[in-house]
Amino acid sequence: MPLNKKIIPYGHQWIDGADINAVVKVLKSDWLTQGPVVEKFEKAVAKYCKAKYGVAFSSGTAALYCAYRSAGIKQGDEVITSPLTFAATSNMLAMLGAVPIFADVDEETLTIDSKEIEKKITKKTKAIVAIDFAGHPCEYDEILKIAKKNNLFLIEDACHALGAEYKGKKIGSFADMTVLSFHPVKHITTGEGGMVLTNNKDFYEKLKLFRNHGIEKKPENGTWYYEILEPSFNFRISDIQCALGLSQLKKINKFLKKRREIAKKYKKELSKINDLKLPMEKDYVKSAWHLYSIRITKDRKKFFDYLTKNGIGAQVHYMPLHMHPFYKNKFNYKEGDFPIAEDYYKKAVSLPIFYSLTKKDFEKVIRIIKNYDRKK
Repeated sequence: MPLNKKIIPYGHQWIDGADINAVVKVLKSDWLTQGPVVEKFEKAVAKYCKAKYGVAFSSGTAALYCAYRSAGIKQGDEVITSPLTFAATSNMLAMLGAVPIFADVDEETLTIDSKEIEKKITKKTKAIVAIDFAGHPCEYDEILKIAKKNNLFLIEDACHALGAEYKGKKIGSFADMTVLSFHPVKHITTGEGGMVLTNNKDFYEKLKLFRNHGIEKKPENGTWYYEILEPSFNFRISDIQCALGLSQLKKINKFLKKRREIAKKYKKELSKINDLKLPMEKDYVKSAWHLYSIRITKDRKKFFDYLTKNGIGAQVHYMPLHMHPFYKNKFNYKEGDFPIAEDYYKKAVSLPIFYSLTKKDFEKVIRIIKNYDRKK
């Protein structure tokens, strides 16, 4: 069957006239970068997530890197995290010379299993990095207890989870630092961009330092004067991007509402189909539903190819990190080390879920899947 011209993607941004006008306003202003709109965006996101401070970055990857540096993670430190995540979570640890210590995931939520975390702690352990997979928050009550008991930093990779809630509280202030992403497939976008939220002023100051070459300005010595305290990179985000982010943030509640409605409809329409396992949501959690990742128990590739040929831009999130050549060769991981994450990967297919998904396109996705079920 030929590939349809129109592909329904698994994720897509929504940009309206207000977003465009906000960007144009900055383009006509005196500041394109390092201006006042960056701080406005930081404060707005921090307020929404009930955190004291926010520091915006050029990407979620840059935000992860600077969060790790701010926590003092360095060569030889061990950091416990999940293998079921995008590359950036652990790549940035490796870039600092730290050792990613993977712990398997919970079979239902696919977030890191707190019982597995405890098994991995050694004298070299410096931090726990918990990933809110697909927008579902981790079990923070248990993870916070473990972190406190063992004097470990807790960093939340919430790049999937802006707007998610755990026991009535929005993500953003559970951990020592919380990392967000504003890539176009996320809940709001700045094109590329990220942020770290924290309630700790010392972390806040370090994050700003590492974002900007390691430079600290000292106006008391002259408006031109600055000092390099510790070399870093240019991870700044522009006012142009933050203007888009501010405008997008005004729509976050309706974006989340639509994603939750789509997830509810998928559950209703697909729950009786053989060989499919649908994602779940704990009753004390509100997932942000960044992904709607089903598990097909028979011949995932055949199903995936069928969707593609019929114009459904499905995706797989993710091949567990320990299965990639770098992690095998560098850290001696091998297939079989984390059976739950691996079993999920063999069956996973992410279906379209985003604000601008039309009723017609959603119905097409359902029809295509049901037709596949009948043809088997």
